[in-house]
Amino acid sequence: MQKKEPFILNRIKSVGYAFRGMITLIKTEASIKVQLCIALTVTIAGLYFNISKTEWIAQVTMIGLVLSIEGLNTAVEAIADFIHPDYHKKIGLIKDVAAGAVLIASIAAVIIAGIIYIPKFF
Repeated sequence: MQKKEPFILNRIKSVGYAFRGMITLIKTEASIKVQLCIALTVTIAGLYFNISKTEWIAQVTMIGLVLSIEGLNTAVEAIADFIHPDYHKKIGLIKDVAAGAVLIASIAAVIIAGIIYIPKFF
């Protein structure tokens, strides 16, 4: 019987794996790089316009949501490609639905950005 690792050590390892996954995502995916640039831009805008705590909460939540769903989309695509490397109609549908989830989150983020920043310009 294999000895179980202590809980804390196991959690530390899990965070390490997650961090490695995040770095891999950033290094390998063009779309996440674009989204990080947008996140940086709206963060700078938030500092410039001195947005409220509530606006920061909405903005940070949407940045986290879009980046997280993009990561899940990348994982779904990788699994789909691994399972069926050649084109298959059902795999295409799975990938389209995952990409659609990113689009939905992105549209919501743009709407929230509009609610926060359009009044700052007028």
